[in-house]
Amino acid sequence: MKTPNRDLLVLVKQAPHNDEAMEQQLTQLHSLLLEVENPQTFCCVYEVIDCNKFRVYSDHKRIMQSISGNDPAFVFLNNKN
Repeated sequence: MKTPNRDLLVLVKQAPHNDEAMEQQLTQLHSLLLEVENPQTFCCVYEVIDCNKFRVYSDHKRIMQSISGNDPAFVFLNNKN
């Protein structure tokens, strides 16, 4: 598995006694994050609010264009949660 290039702060209620158990938990956490951090999931949970046209977009293409930074002012990315 590719080593992750991220900083994680993991707070545990009871610290494991050995480093192998902690490493295994971090590996499982990394594999879980790889599953959910993808463009399809990102586009499912966000929508674009365009205040210039008074429209709300939730299509994949418009959301990906928004995060690329090509949209004008007053175009916002909104989390649906």
